[in-house]
Amino acid sequence: MVAQAAETTTAEPRGASVIVNVIDVLRCFTVEHPVLGVTEIAAQVGLHKSSISRILATLEQERIVARDEATRKYSLGLGLIAVAGPLLANLDVRRVSYPFLAELARDTGETAVLTIWDGIESVSVEQIPSLHQVKHTSAMGSRYNTALSASVQVFLAHEEPDRAADLLESGSVVLPANTASTRAAYLKRLEEVRVRGYAANYGETSGEEVGVAAPIFDHRGTVVACALVAAPYYRVSKEQLGKLGAACVHAARQISTRLGASPA
Repeated sequence: MVAQAAETTTAEPRGASVIVNVIDVLRCFTVEHPVLGVTEIAAQVGLHKSSISRILATLEQERIVARDEATRKYSLGLGLIAVAGPLLANLDVRRVSYPFLAELARDTGETAVLTIWDGIESVSVEQIPSLHQVKHTSAMGSRYNTALSASVQVFLAHEEPDRAADLLESGSVVLPANTASTRAAYLKRLEEVRVRGYAANYGETSGEEVGVAAPIFDHRGTVVACALVAAPYYRVSKEQLGKLGAACVHAARQISTRLGASPA
């Protein structure tokens, strides 16, 4: 009878307690401690490690957290962007970038986009649509993992070469006709992107779209985002591609300066 009573009193709030546990796990990640292991989280939350592992596995599937394969530790993931609008509002790079994106859209007449990198994909976090009736836009939180995407090229160009090569070889970043020779040619293309300062996708992922992107750096010299211009293919000649690239680089440098990056 006592056992039954205990089951009755705990059954009703069970769902709520699971949610509380998940929230407690997420709250363990702080600015001071952004990367944590299962044991550390279990100690803070007061749950068994097996319970923490199950919670983290679910959160990882939804990209709410990300696991480092080398250390097997966790950090918050960009999947939070899909469910937490306030997170976007508090991203310094998004707030700082907005007026420069607006200027980029106005000067080029095309859609200006801000994307960030989640380790394997480029994620759209801000967008100023073109005023043209025919334009290219994407939903907030759209993800791109195609190697020929302009923003993906930018992020991979500033990854460690071995990391970029691993992403291509594993298929985490999709490269058409993925062979040793195409990967080698693509890695050489990334070197050119670093030197030129911007990447171009001239109808390579879609015959109807052109994309040009440039890296945004923070005070540490780390690429934290990229500025992208998206336009209909028919409206951009190869001669105009360079002008879009220059405009993108200019906007990205202005944003980088505001984030504390060195002018060099």
